Amino acid sequence: MIPIRLPSAYAKGHVRAHRVDPDAADNYVRHATIGDPDLDPVMEELAGLPTADMHLFVAAGIEGEPDVLRDAPRPLRDFFDGIDDAPAWVDHASLAPGIRAFHENAGPVLAAFVTGTLVEGFATLISKSFFLTGRVIDKGARRLKQNNRHQVEIFHPGGLRRENDGWKLSVRIRFVHAQVRRLLAESGEWDEDAWGTPISAASLGYAIACFSTRTLAHSTALGARYSPEQREGYCAVWRYAGHLMGIPEAVLYATEEEARHMFRTGFLCEPDPSDESAIMANALISSAPLVAGISDPVERSALANRLIYPISRALVGGDLADRLRFPACTMLRARRTLLMHWFVTRIKGSLPRRFKKGASTMEQLFEVSWYDQAGLTYSLPDHVDSERSSQW
Repeated sequence: MIPIRLPSAYAKGHVRAHRVDPDAADNYVRHATIGDPDLDPVMEELAGLPTADMHLFVAAGIEGEPDVLRDAPRPLRDFFDGIDDAPAWVDHASLAPGIRAFHENAGPVLAAFVTGTLVEGFATLISKSFFLTGRVIDKGARRLKQNNRHQVEIFHPGGLRRENDGWKLSVRIRFVHAQVRRLLAESGEWDEDAWGTPISAASLGYAIACFSTRTLAHSTALGARYSPEQREGYCAVWRYAGHLMGIPEAVLYATEEEARHMFRTGFLCEPDPSDESAIMANALISSAPLVAGISDPVERSALANRLIYPISRALVGGDLADRLRFPACTMLRARRTLLMHWFVTRIKGSLPRRFKKGASTMEQLFEVSWYDQAGLTYSLPDHVDSERSSQW
């Protein structure tokens, strides 16, 4: 058992969570000082390589190109030798109901991700990592499209098998996190005693719980429908994606109920939303209209204030919305807006032929996801500041 080294920012929250579940609270804050025990040392070994070589070898490992990978440093080769096989608990057949659920409810799922799931995610200390890199502030639309692309790929039939893009993108995210973790630690801008490890295992365990159970809850409020089998399959998809992203088993849920408990524990343990949380959450919502193809500033502002902010407030609650400095809006108006959105979604779901005009669901998903004609890129950030980093 790794002893607890409590970052000062977690002191108040740890006491709060400890009253509810001492073991879960201790486990969470313990992992606030842990990153990726398997990959972080490898990235330290690769730090001296020319950037082009690092990207070449990482791409070769993810794409399964042994002829190229054999020239890579031994730690990287050993790392890839250990991740090819899925854990014994992965049953690809059991993922099918969750995959169907995603495609049947793609609209409310993606809406829930922006208005609820990511907002709750940025209410935690992980917002400092994103704020310091500037990744969402200056490239918010691109970031949202990358998130959508990842979801589209992991929820594609067979997407999480070794040879497919859901698997590859999940492992790529693991490398990006490890690289950003290293760059932040070396930047002199990260206070480890106060904040723990950048993009910690605790933060990622909380995030993957949000991606699964909170998206289910928020998308249901937006009009989605799920059977018990679909809920189980949906959480199973994210669980395996979380494993591929390097989340240690100790903070990776096994069931939907465990995911809900991880969310509750993390929310209690995390410090109150910071200035960075408010900046990141508002930048996220401001970017959402861009993803939908609305570039006019007046139209973007109108959509955000008329629809996105009220729905987000209804989903995450008035207290959190106020802490994140969302525009003033009564809860009555917020709930009414959410109810109207739920009603429209249900009507469209009940009369699919009448509303099936224009692009198909998959085409719409591709339009709001980041697809590059050059295919998957395995470039990694080479500077902590997104504006000074090469494109990735």
